[in-house]
Amino acid sequence: MLLQRIGNRGIRLGTLFDRAAARYPTNVLLLDHDLDIAPERGRVMTMTDVADLAGDFASRLWRAGLRPGDHAVIHKSNAFDITLLAVAAARIGVVPILLSPHLDGGTVTALLRRVDRPHLITDATKLTGSLPDTVFALTRQVLLASGTDERATSLAELAGAPRVPALELPYDHPTLVTHTSGTTGLPKLAVHTAYSLEARYRPQALATALMRRREPVAIHVSFVHSRLFTALAISLLRGFPVAVLADADPQRVSQLFARLRPGVLEAHPNTYLSWEELASDPLEPLSNVKFFSSTFDALHPRTVRTLIGASRRRTPRFGQIYGQSEIGPSVARSYGRHRSPDADGRCVGIPFPGMTGVRVVSRDGRRPTPSSPGWIEVRSDGRIRTYLGEDERFQGQADEQWWRMGDLGYRTRWGCLHLMDREVDEIPGFGSTLSVEDQLFSRIPELTEVVIIPTEEGPPRPVLCTRDDRPLDREVWRTAVADLPEMAEPEQWRQADLPQTATAKIKRLELARLVGVDGALGRVLEGPPDEVAGDEPAGDSADEPDAERA
Repeated sequence: MLLQRIGNRGIRLGTLFDRAAARYPTNVLLLDHDLDIAPERGRVMTMTDVADLAGDFASRLWRAGLRPGDHAVIHKSNAFDITLLAVAAARIGVVPILLSPHLDGGTVTALLRRVDRPHLITDATKLTGSLPDTVFALTRQVLLASGTDERATSLAELAGAPRVPALELPYDHPTLVTHTSGTTGLPKLAVHTAYSLEARYRPQALATALMRRREPVAIHVSFVHSRLFTALAISLLRGFPVAVLADADPQRVSQLFARLRPGVLEAHPNTYLSWEELASDPLEPLSNVKFFSSTFDALHPRTVRTLIGASRRRTPRFGQIYGQSEIGPSVARSYGRHRSPDADGRCVGIPFPGMTGVRVVSRDGRRPTPSSPGWIEVRSDGRIRTYLGEDERFQGQADEQWWRMGDLGYRTRWGCLHLMDREVDEIPGFGSTLSVEDQLFSRIPELTEVVIIPTEEGPPRPVLCTRDDRPLDREVWRTAVADLPEMAEPEQWRQADLPQTATAKIKRLELARLVGVDGALGRVLEGPPDEVAGDEPAGDSADEPDAERA
């Protein structure tokens, strides 16, 4: 296979850590967990250490027989070594395919069939737990990142492999594959190239460009999300110390941030929602944050106000990005202390000049409005190349250079894009469910989640969660909804019982099914918290970001 160096065209995933080490060898990467592939390395590494580790495991993969153009599915327990192994694979020209640790064995098996006998990198925990024996017949070989199994080869056994030089495929060749949510079926496999990742890098580099000095950057993003790779490139190639978190628990995060004092935060919106309590933490873990960055979703206004208010910096900013796994960041806007998100409703921002374009296509022949929103479509060089094994499906959603997001909205005369609803979540005659949910969050401080779902008969039903699962007073609820569209009596659930993606977003269609199949899964507000039941695990049975939004 022809290999070539591509200069600065595209994100060169395989040499990311090498280039960061060449520029800032003593810069550090901090983890809140041990690496499964190298626990002896500890939780603080220099860029030289990280580059050496990636080079080491690239050589082990080469010794195991992986070659340029091969596919390597990485599905292992949740840790940063998912990212390290992806970089190691790309370093020798192998295309890494990242599958969420939360996927069930049946979904993983189905996706392995779609790839056509790839190499599988997993661990003993997955092999003896969720993965069926059929994975051995569907793959060329099974490699273990940790643990042992007589049917697989341990990467630990390949230690000491001769180092191989870094290789790079052409910039328009597949370099990374991630998967979509699968909320309406089996997840799709999104194929990224070096060129498309570079197009996503440019608009997102704003977060560190606003910083006058190199301050710590803290990142809590799914290890199988394409955003993590651009976030790392933005930070490490500019010499910013980076902390990568696997655990979003507010108590653990408070202790870490109190020591680290990050200047930049990057996280998914639902993570920020759970971090609202950090604003009142006596350790003031958010006091030094100058820039909050949200990954591809619209945030609830209450969350934005709360977190900005916790910063002691003179001019903290909250950057909100709307986009999708298939297209990357599309539009953005920022908030400060004196620019309330409440004033603009569901405005998610404007396109990046010279990099992205947005249009809203009418559904009824008239100009899209709040009462009659249209289909949101985006144009960007960050668009994926195809769906692996499903190019016809990909082409069906593309209109030449335009990509249909699966969302409904409209644009104001000033060009601001307003996001109203997901197409599949639209409730005819109700208006924007997202807007109503925003208002409920602002009016009821105790809420930690609220999702409005359709019912077969009658008005839609809110499903809600509160801090510490405390019962919500009925009078508080009635006051909050007095001037809102009609809704059925709400059900209160434990947060952990809601069906969620790996990025902590609620799977609305699955939740609607659960509520519709068995209303006893939730409870009406008067019942005590311990009466909530749920038969779905907290986590992701077939789900990673499909359309990255609120």
